[in-house]
Amino acid sequence: MTGTLFLIPNTLGYNEGQQDGLLAKIIPDTVQAMSAQLGHFVAENAKTTRAYLKFLGQHHPLKLAMQDIQISELNVNTPVQALEGLLQPLLQGHDVGLISEAGVPAVADPGANLVRLAHQRNITVRPLVGPSSLLLALMGSGLNGQSFAFHGYLPTDATLRAKRIKELEDRSRKERQTQLLIETPYRNAAMLEALANQCQAQSLICVATDLTLPTESIQTRTAAEWKKRIAAGQSPDFHKKPTVFLFLAS
Repeated sequence: MTGTLFLIPNTLGYNEGQQDGLLAKIIPDTVQAMSAQLGHFVAENAKTTRAYLKFLGQHHPLKLAMQDIQISELNVNTPVQALEGLLQPLLQGHDVGLISEAGVPAVADPGANLVRLAHQRNITVRPLVGPSSLLLALMGSGLNGQSFAFHGYLPTDATLRAKRIKELEDRSRKERQTQLLIETPYRNAAMLEALANQCQAQSLICVATDLTLPTESIQTRTAAEWKKRIAAGQSPDFHKKPTVFLFLAS
């Protein structure tokens, strides 16, 4: 009998001194309790997963001592041929938790490949409820939630990025579809400036930063309004902060 692959939600980030009550507000108690009972994890980052489990253990006693919990890494550098090995505990009958660096696994996350392979091996997959920055940003943006697409990272080259933004804006206009993007946090300012400059003046752009955290900010304005605010030095406080960008063509 094979084990079950649980898709474990993580917080979207936290700072020291901001932990009190954080899990209760973001991760359902039943999900916390289930996560604490697992002895095997596949994680995007083993170090941060241990920190999360230590945090979790303050609220729900862990089934095993930290040194006895097995954590294997799965990230963008993991070769495809290594996925079979990550499934071995499941094939041996152990339940395994797949956990992302932040938010839910397998969405904008390399865990999707492992989930697909688990289905191919007839392993039960159970996604658990937790925060998704993409859906929270879409909910709070006021943009079209009936039709939307996530594109991950755009090219870092300014010319290629501008071309891609134009392509996505054309698609947004034709299909009335909200476009979602993310960026490396230290390049947030460059991304917002590119969107404001390349999009039509009345296209709506939303900047959603530090979702679920005390410093959360969600602002939706036209491209023209963003250009004025950037020129006046009134950009969002989003430097080195996780941010989702959304836009909808007018």
